Amino acid sequence: MEDSKQEDWNRPQRDYTDNKKIAAGLLAILLGPFGIHKFLLGYTQEGIIWLVISVFTCGIVTSILGLIEGIIYLTKSDQEFYETYQVNKKAWF
Repeated sequence: MEDSKQEDWNRPQRDYTDNKKIAAGLLAILLGPFGIHKFLLGYTQEGIIWLVISVFTCGIVTSILGLIEGIIYLTKSDQEFYETYQVNKKAWF
């Protein structure tokens, strides 16, 4: 028991106050064809690719993908979202 207490005090705690989960999820669902959620998370190159795909498919493909991606964002825990998309920078699904 004593060892676990020592490990806890030495482990840095992540600050999730900069978590953009709700904003990114809602933007992906509502404005999916524009790729604004990609730009919000700092994925500029992926956002531009998203816009190009949207232009060539008239927004149909990116609307569906935006809905799927938004649901994925919102169903993850705060910690999991922060670690996956903001720390590790996983840009696609």
